Amino acid sequence: MSSFGECPISRFDYDRILLGHGSGGRLTSELIGKLFLPAFGGSPLAALEDAATLDIGMGSRLAFTTDAFVVRPIFFPGGDIGRLAVCGTINDLSVAGAVPRFLSAAFILEEGLALDDLRRIADSMQLACDEAGVELVTGDTKVVDRGKGDQVFITTTGIGLVPQGRSLSIANAKPGDRILVSGTIGDHGVAILSVREGIEFETLLESDVAPLNRLTELLMTECPSIRCMRDPTRGGVAGVLNELAVASRVEVRVTESSLPIRPEVRAACEMLGLDPMYVANEGKLLAVVPGEDADRLLSVARQHPLGRNAALIGSVVSGRLGLVTMQSLVGGERLVPVLAGEQLPRIC
Repeated sequence: MSSFGECPISRFDYDRILLGHGSGGRLTSELIGKLFLPAFGGSPLAALEDAATLDIGMGSRLAFTTDAFVVRPIFFPGGDIGRLAVCGTINDLSVAGAVPRFLSAAFILEEGLALDDLRRIADSMQLACDEAGVELVTGDTKVVDRGKGDQVFITTTGIGLVPQGRSLSIANAKPGDRILVSGTIGDHGVAILSVREGIEFETLLESDVAPLNRLTELLMTECPSIRCMRDPTRGGVAGVLNELAVASRVEVRVTESSLPIRPEVRAACEMLGLDPMYVANEGKLLAVVPGEDADRLLSVARQHPLGRNAALIGSVVSGRLGLVTMQSLVGGERLVPVLAGEQLPRIC
């Protein structure tokens, strides 16, 4: 496993923030669990879902989420920070079972940012909103001194409607369930890295950044037995599976040969010593479904353009609680732990 940008220490005994605290790995979990949850409390926050589901009375429920985006570079193959911000927030609502409706956006702009670049970002955000059928209805703008903002940071907040009868949660998995991933993993992180490091491929590798709401709605309509869904962004597929194992008090077993990985992504990861299980994705989801419905869910997913490379990658068992294990290509078994820090900084 790579030490590329990774902080190996996982004890919460710091008096300063480290880069690894934003990784989505162990340091992030410790920061949330030992600092933010004691400060803010509240059962919706403590559930640690991608979006909070809130009962607003008269049988109506809202999903509410917020996220900040700090990708470098701000333009990359297949997308940009604007499309990333819109899709990331839409996807957090979508995997919570909600129908996304409205977004807000706050921009932190660095003095000296080219207006043409900002216009390109804004246009990209509107195109992503149109693609998903949502509206960006409010926002804010601040400017910081040159050298203090790395061009632009964007925070987006989203609101969606949760249809009656839907109750997805990372804590819902049960022994016998199967795990589906909607497509090839690691595309976003490796696309970002290829720009940073000047890596060239025989075929163009693009980020998978896309709004997932049309796909999630199809899956839940055709297969309402889905236990939970997550989009594996920071921390990658491995991060989500570990959250699932802990929250549901189960063991998750994955088969390496079943993981859908593009050859160029696999080659880049091998060259750089990275594990694609930990590389961020921005247009993929994981779904947990009862075993008897798994093949049907796979067939439904493959009917959608964003799910045509979907695969069943593992199962839920009642073995070693809170652990993720993988059956390797050579036949052995290994643990898939949570990283302390991050392999690739500043990718979402």
